Amino acid sequence: MPDWLKRWLAVWRRNALVWRKSARTALLGGFAEPLFYLFALGYGLGSFVGEVQGVPYIAFLTAGILATSSMNSATFEGLYLAYTRMEVLKTWDGMLAAPLSISDVVMGEILWMSTKSLISAGLILLVTSAFGLAAGWEALWVLPVACLSGFCFGSMALLVTSFARSYDFFVYYITLVVTPMVLLSGVFFPVNALPEPIRIGSACLPLSHVVAVIRPLVSGQWEWSLLPHLGVPAGFAVICTALAMFRLRRRLLQ
Repeated sequence: MPDWLKRWLAVWRRNALVWRKSARTALLGGFAEPLFYLFALGYGLGSFVGEVQGVPYIAFLTAGILATSSMNSATFEGLYLAYTRMEVLKTWDGMLAAPLSISDVVMGEILWMSTKSLISAGLILLVTSAFGLAAGWEALWVLPVACLSGFCFGSMALLVTSFARSYDFFVYYITLVVTPMVLLSGVFFPVNALPEPIRIGSACLPLSHVVAVIRPLVSGQWEWSLLPHLGVPAGFAVICTALAMFRLRRRLLQ
């Protein structure tokens, strides 16, 4: 195993061991709440809506909830928990006193955020499959997409954290970026129902492309022409990771 990967995994393992102590409550928040939304909106609102894009509304909503859950898991980890480790507990200072660089800490953290997205999406996929809301083994490809989603939104959150001076700062990001992104990315209704200018703006949001890939995987309507959608969250992940490294290097080492 390459030395750089060992260093990343050391950071990942530290976070995993800490998370294991409170795994039950962490899973309850990240797993139960999205399912409540799915079944309440899916069956309740779905009884009025009927079918959307040829599938029952709850099946349509399943993909949106999977994508949103993977985003929320990585975002929460990258904002509040990463800030706590950086500023309150000074965990990163301790890591940097060991033979680890800023790049190792950032990559280990983002790897862990991606894992949290995988866990969240995997559990929801398991339950929705039991209810017959995921069509076939093709739905398992949602898991690597959830990993990529975690990488994307984790790096975006970590970039925001690099500017934060208190927990209050995150309200701006949640209110002005995350919430509009959830509402405009086709989670609850098709994007083509929006006015054209907003639809064009929606195409710039990474969550919109994650939903566009997960939905056909869950409904069994996958087409390889949809694969380029993954380039958008991958691009966000690479750019935001590089910027987060730059920002955190300036903040922690100067």
